[in-house]
Amino acid sequence: MPRIPIGTFALVLLFTAACGGGAKTPSDNVLRIAMVSPGEAQIRVWKDIAGQYEKAHPGSKVELNFQKDTLYQAIGLPSLLNGRKAPDIYFEWAGDRLRTRVKEGFAADLGTQVTGGPLKGLIADSAYNRVKIDGKIVMVPFAADVTNVLWYNPKLLTDAGVQPPKTFDDLLAACDRLNAKGITPITSGNKDLWPAGNWLAHLVSRVVGEQSYHDTLSGKSGMNTPEWERAFGYIAQLRQHKCVNESANAANDNEGAQLFFKGKAAMHPIGSWLVSWAIDEAPGLAFDYVNLPGMPGGAGDQSSVIGVVTGYVVNAKSTKVKESAEFLALANSPANVAAFVKSGTVPLAKGTTPDKEVDQRTIRLDGLLADAKTVVSPPDTGYDLKRADAFYRALAAVLGGEKSPKDALAEAASKAG
Repeated sequence: MPRIPIGTFALVLLFTAACGGGAKTPSDNVLRIAMVSPGEAQIRVWKDIAGQYEKAHPGSKVELNFQKDTLYQAIGLPSLLNGRKAPDIYFEWAGDRLRTRVKEGFAADLGTQVTGGPLKGLIADSAYNRVKIDGKIVMVPFAADVTNVLWYNPKLLTDAGVQPPKTFDDLLAACDRLNAKGITPITSGNKDLWPAGNWLAHLVSRVVGEQSYHDTLSGKSGMNTPEWERAFGYIAQLRQHKCVNESANAANDNEGAQLFFKGKAAMHPIGSWLVSWAIDEAPGLAFDYVNLPGMPGGAGDQSSVIGVVTGYVVNAKSTKVKESAEFLALANSPANVAAFVKSGTVPLAKGTTPDKEVDQRTIRLDGLLADAKTVVSPPDTGYDLKRADAFYRALAAVLGGEKSPKDALAEAASKAG
């Protein structure tokens, strides 16, 4: 889940100011939809749904705009929303980003469309709980994703006499054994800060506890405390045991994943999307996962899961709110949900049954999230981006050996305000 580099904000403001400041979307026959690129399999489904909609609405046209994650988050979506041809429907993450869209006036209240309109009965009421802002439904939830687990190569672990780690001490011992065999224990491509940031944020939440994690990232309390310094101390231990590739902070997420795909690293902390990614790029690779190993004496739930709900927002400035709801209802119809399942995605719509062709790891991950007692929100989607950026930079500085836990946290506290 790529994050927004804070330095791009000025560029976004300049770009959006030039685009017209968020005028209402034009009243024409085009239904505009913007989203991050979900991969070729899903794109085919979305194009088919667009064709179905156009057939059912003669004279209408659906315009699909797919963008890379980082572009979409940082510049793409803000510029589109403020442009002259703003999307009627757009993809978003639940959490602080969604709250921001509501504050900006770009998220329509979909209550009537859900309770008595075209979306009625398609998605369980409970699925809407995480997409309500001030009691209003402002997103149609589409999927829930685990954003980080510890993927591992069974052969490399076995060859080194290592079991998938259940505790942090297990993980450090595994790093020592794998290093002795000349194998990189963990690969990460953390150039954009979110890949290792997501993993290590979950680790911090396990140590300090979910309440402290939430309060700190919400700005209610500071980062430079003894409990947070203790949590960051475990990250320093990862470096001391040479657990992570030296190039982690200089490599991007794709470069980090390639070391795992090519069998040059035994473990890779990343989200559920690795399954379809690996099937495309490393079809012969055998791999599995464990949830984050338990942290010694941690104040948090040691079985917690880090994850997000994603979905589609109807632009409050659109003249096609009803049409947008009809399109989203079509996307969540039984036939199209089945098509999404075949593409490797398991939507939140009612009656979703995993296809026999869906990878079992994906099904298990969905179960992991659904059964979790505690779900931790990633910093870059669940909280203020300035604080998330300061947090991620502090994590990277300790992981890279550039700063001590105390110094990194002091700097993060200063930057976060």
